[in-house]
Amino acid sequence: MFSNVSFAYPWVLYLLIIVPLMLIWYLFKGKKRQPAITFSSFRMFKEIPGNWREKFRHLPIFLRLLSICFLIIALARPQSFSSGESIYSEGIDIAMVLDISSSMLAEDFRPNRLEAAKKVIDDFVSGRISDRIGLVIFAREAFTQCPLTIDYSVLRNLLREIKSGMIIDGTAIGNAIANGVNRLKDSDAKSKIIILLTDGINNSGEVDPVSAAEIAKTFGIRIYTIGVGSRGEAPYPISTALGIRYQMVPVEIDEALLKEISGLTAGQYFRATNNQALKEIYDKIDKLEKTKIEVTSYRSAKELFYPWAALGLLLLLVEFGASKTIFRRLP
Repeated sequence: MFSNVSFAYPWVLYLLIIVPLMLIWYLFKGKKRQPAITFSSFRMFKEIPGNWREKFRHLPIFLRLLSICFLIIALARPQSFSSGESIYSEGIDIAMVLDISSSMLAEDFRPNRLEAAKKVIDDFVSGRISDRIGLVIFAREAFTQCPLTIDYSVLRNLLREIKSGMIIDGTAIGNAIANGVNRLKDSDAKSKIIILLTDGINNSGEVDPVSAAEIAKTFGIRIYTIGVGSRGEAPYPISTALGIRYQMVPVEIDEALLKEISGLTAGQYFRATNNQALKEIYDKIDKLEKTKIEVTSYRSAKELFYPWAALGLLLLLVEFGASKTIFRRLP
């Protein structure tokens, strides 16, 4: 009953000691009371059955004591408090640009590069608070899988649906950056960034990657580039009539291009050679691009004495009425 309840005047509760004292006084007074009529023997009353008034003759005093308890609690002003936080943020708009070309199925990452990238992107999204995040996927072409949104559950569901083969194979880094810029160019966010992840060399598309990076720079968009793939060769699954077999294929990442793109836009280039390294890269970007949050705490009180006071007064009125009518004592 009193969980999460505090009292404005807790010292008033000491007055509850009055209640047992009144009860003791009532019992003591009852024993000392002199009868109005004296009988030499009560045997003549044994055959007379008792009525309900006799059985409940002590009810008025208990109503009075209970009403006093409620009124003392009301005087102590019970209150409940609710607290919370109002969050004001300087938003960041983020375009996640993900390579889904066939080479992303290489298994130098577990279970493969694409699934590893999806996992760390999902973790990255779940750690954000109020930033708008969009998702662009690319191979020979690029398209928006999810526009900028703060509905992270929708974004994460669309992320899970991504698989290699959704787009004709190839690697169009310039088109991917241009699509990301198109998502962010009209944004009025404090900070706008593209996180581009790829494992290959630009070999298709109508837009030159460096030109796309220069356009991003004019719109104040910073690009973080990530090259994924072990050094040397990586196992790549190939479907055959006898099932899946693996072939070692060379890992070719145009690191010079990715460094130039990130350098033009005041971003950074990272190289991930395994799952843990990829996770650490996204953790680092997460810390570099944290939203500035101003938190205002508040605590509001709700007064709870009204029902206690009302119940105490009601019981007091009932006791007064009962003691003057149905439980009235005759001298």
